[in-house]
Amino acid sequence: MIRQFELVEKVRSYDPNADEDLLNRAYVFAMKAHGTQTRASGDPYFSHPLEVAGILTDYKLDAASIVTALLHDTIEDTRATFEEIESQFGPGIAKLVDGVTKLSLLELQSDSTKQAENFRKLLLAMSEDIRVLLVKLADRLHNMRTLHHIPKPEKRSRIALETMEIYAPLAERVGMKEVKDELEEIAFREINPEGYNSINKRLEFLRNEAGTLVETIVSEIQALMDNSGIAASVGGREKTPYSIWRKMQHKNVGFEQLADIMAFRVVTEDTNDCYRALGALHQKYRVVPGRVKDYISTPKPNGYRSLHTGIIGPSQQRVEIQIRTRDMHHVAELGVAAHWIYKQSVPNTEGRQYRWLRELLDILEHAESPEDFLEHTKLEMFQDQVFCFTPKGDLITLPRGSTPIDFAYAVHSEVGDTCVGAKINGRMAQLKTELHNGDQVKIMTSKAQTPSPVWERFVVTGKARARIRRFVRAKQHSEYVTLGRAILERAFAQEGHEFEPKKLLPVRNHFGVTDVDELMASVGEGVRPAGDILSAVFPGIKRKAVATPRRNPNDQDVDAIPIKGLIGGMAVHYSSCCHPLPGDRIVGIVTSGKGVSIHTIDCDTLENFTDSPERWLDVAWVVDKDAAQMFVGRMKVTLSNEPGSLGDLSTAIARNEGNIINLRITNRSSDFFEMEVDVEVHDVKHLSMIIGNLRATPTITSVNRMKT
Repeated sequence: MIRQFELVEKVRSYDPNADEDLLNRAYVFAMKAHGTQTRASGDPYFSHPLEVAGILTDYKLDAASIVTALLHDTIEDTRATFEEIESQFGPGIAKLVDGVTKLSLLELQSDSTKQAENFRKLLLAMSEDIRVLLVKLADRLHNMRTLHHIPKPEKRSRIALETMEIYAPLAERVGMKEVKDELEEIAFREINPEGYNSINKRLEFLRNEAGTLVETIVSEIQALMDNSGIAASVGGREKTPYSIWRKMQHKNVGFEQLADIMAFRVVTEDTNDCYRALGALHQKYRVVPGRVKDYISTPKPNGYRSLHTGIIGPSQQRVEIQIRTRDMHHVAELGVAAHWIYKQSVPNTEGRQYRWLRELLDILEHAESPEDFLEHTKLEMFQDQVFCFTPKGDLITLPRGSTPIDFAYAVHSEVGDTCVGAKINGRMAQLKTELHNGDQVKIMTSKAQTPSPVWERFVVTGKARARIRRFVRAKQHSEYVTLGRAILERAFAQEGHEFEPKKLLPVRNHFGVTDVDELMASVGEGVRPAGDILSAVFPGIKRKAVATPRRNPNDQDVDAIPIKGLIGGMAVHYSSCCHPLPGDRIVGIVTSGKGVSIHTIDCDTLENFTDSPERWLDVAWVVDKDAAQMFVGRMKVTLSNEPGSLGDLSTAIARNEGNIINLRITNRSSDFFEMEVDVEVHDVKHLSMIIGNLRATPTITSVNRMKT
């Protein structure tokens, strides 16, 4: 355990102006506060904050950070209070300590919620001062180093998983590679001991087999640099077991198929020498295609800069080489902490300057629940990156697999919300197109556009998913309210009463809600029958028997509920079994949690609901003629088996402003083939017009609308 004077001297070795008195007072205060407390290992508890402080001195952090490390557990685990720390050490350090303090006293409904809330507080704290994160990472690192002392395996696994999912990615985001590697290593050993031991044994075997191979490669590359007149030092290192495991999982290959178990590094004096070294390597050795990456011109979000290349190097070994300057190497190893090496001017501590942190804060703003926030955050932090450009040349960094929608939200939330199309490298592309490194993306927007529920299926960034999900939920709730009100109006009218929302005010508490809109939404969603609401408003009412809507397609109920303005897929779902179209006589079936499914009145599926008349709703189309909404109609078509017949089909549909969205051949013979065709149309009349034109086409034998 480091002694008091040793800690002070270590800080003063890189910061001669450090407040010695402040450090001494913090040391004594923490030691007295923790008193006789012990850790699971049996060591005095004070050894933990002291070790955390020691880790931070290795990164040459300022005195305030060291003091925070000494005090970080005093509020939570001792009788010390926030006010006491503030009075003795000032508001700045008190705020840092509070930011690092865990929320152990928070009573929440689940472990995942507690984890999310803890991370939410950490995120907000480090957005104010990035040093909170640095102290927290050092705290987690020492806890992981002593993880083996915890007796319960399930607790060790939980801590290791949390470290792997949250703290290791955070360490990577701030560029603290050594911390990230050690956190991953310990967590991997705990979570998957068999995988860890297996890879270690294979690495040991390779070391014995390779013998002096690493030294040979290093000396040959060093000689190449010297002969090229490039001042550089060359070194080699073995990749960590976890990084090897992750690559095996990502590429779906075995250990033997990995060619870059070893990584070599060329450290030069300046940037020009980096590119000269790259040229010398490529002149002497064959380049592995697709392995050259320039992170000097396009740095990673955590500030990492380096040239990466893969070559068939000395002894015909495939090797990975990183080329960087000494300053770049320093940042690559220490990350954000590299900027804390003592200087005359105090570095900017505000976390919001980091783009990735701003994006996490945006997710926090738009996430509906703590669990959603944690899910989207993991999405944001876990994935590899691609680098894309705006038409003006601005660099946008995204997770691998991102789409133009992700790009649009990365530019600005409003750009994402109003996105209607995208050009990738000057060519129109689908919104679900996967982006690649170097793509130039132009987003087209429209004020009339809103986020689509479909987008959530293919976006990968947490920010985009959180924003889309929030909009969809808000829109869905609004539509449930609209539908619920229409259902209640009809139910009240059938009993001879006029519906007014204020009539629901006295019965809100009875149904466990505080808002009238919430009550109407529950009716629209199908969670509560309208009859229950009616009985609560008018106790003792003798309700009329519920009748199944008339099955005669020619009948039209004037009291039918209009579905104007309700978007398919929200509160209303258009059934795929009969493909209802405007103009069809329709009926709604209330489904709990999903709202209303719309069927044609002669749909065979309705037979399944004959014993549940309370679930039937008379609904009617009220279509806005100015709206460009399209619906799907399905046809069964028989064509002559001859050249050009399929072209005749598509031409006839296109000529009548229909759009084929799906086509499936169901039967084929030497003379004819049958198919099912899904076409986007405005209404029944539009579909009938298309069918009429198809019947007049010589190569088409028969056409009929399908409703089943």
